[in-house]
Amino acid sequence: MEKSKVLVVGGTGFLGRRIVSASLSQGHPTYVLQRPETGLDIDKLQMLLAFKKQGAHLVEGSFSDLESLVRAVKLVDVVICPISGVHIRSHNILLQLQLVEAIKRAGNIKRFLPSEFGFDPARMGHALEPGRVSFDDKMVVRKAIQDAKIPFTYVCGAGFAGYFASNLSQMGTLIPPKEKVLIYGDGNTKVSIVDEDDIAAYTIKTIDDPRTLNKTLYLRPPENELSQKQLVEMWENLIGKKLEHISISEEDFLASMKGMDYAGQVGVGHFYHMFYEGALTNFEIGEEGEEASKLYPEVKYTRMNEYLKNYA
Repeated sequence: MEKSKVLVVGGTGFLGRRIVSASLSQGHPTYVLQRPETGLDIDKLQMLLAFKKQGAHLVEGSFSDLESLVRAVKLVDVVICPISGVHIRSHNILLQLQLVEAIKRAGNIKRFLPSEFGFDPARMGHALEPGRVSFDDKMVVRKAIQDAKIPFTYVCGAGFAGYFASNLSQMGTLIPPKEKVLIYGDGNTKVSIVDEDDIAAYTIKTIDDPRTLNKTLYLRPPENELSQKQLVEMWENLIGKKLEHISISEEDFLASMKGMDYAGQVGVGHFYHMFYEGALTNFEIGEEGEEASKLYPEVKYTRMNEYLKNYA
């Protein structure tokens, strides 16, 4: 079967660049939106040129120029938009409404994958302020997609390993603690943590798969559904040293929001839902969804004990 042509919007971002690489490596004709907003960001420009050298096509377009988006969309079969929705980087989820309009006008797209990849926003109607804005905005985009009758796949359900494994899920750092580790509650709540390259590989697998059409793909590979305590124990075994465990209650953790900046408050809310509620894993996947590692056993996903060796 001929492989779908893919347009990645946000292809120089943290996840986007991995999705471009996965699309190329899985043999899809791959287009990357080159936005004038890149300006003097030479790192992004050089990344785009590196993609071009690997066989990707660069196509100019901007969220502020709808016609340019329509032209870009008409070149492909599938659009993927892993644009940032994380406040410590940038929060641009609603920009996708322009992309939805472009896809609607172009009329040729057989699948759209908007920016999701973390919590399933449809399950987060109870989320805390101010962090709920991430989920509310994603639901606005979903409604626009469904109102426009655009075929979709939503990829959800994982904590990114770079943000939640390497640091043993500590806030404010990306490297493992050396002496003490903060444990959320009893530390036994299960969380799904997936290497970002694996997220990209699973994402690209879905685009020509009829089993994922108009469904949610959940990233919950069984060996990566871990509690924080299990993650910490893996690290302790790797370095041959026991860390001091400091438990923080639900009440104290939420109280830590006071005095934080906006991005910090958003982060606390998201950590709360992940590590106290277990919002990534506390539900059964129903008929509206599929689990990635079951559909695609050929993806040899990275186990977290292997991942942590990079930091030991």
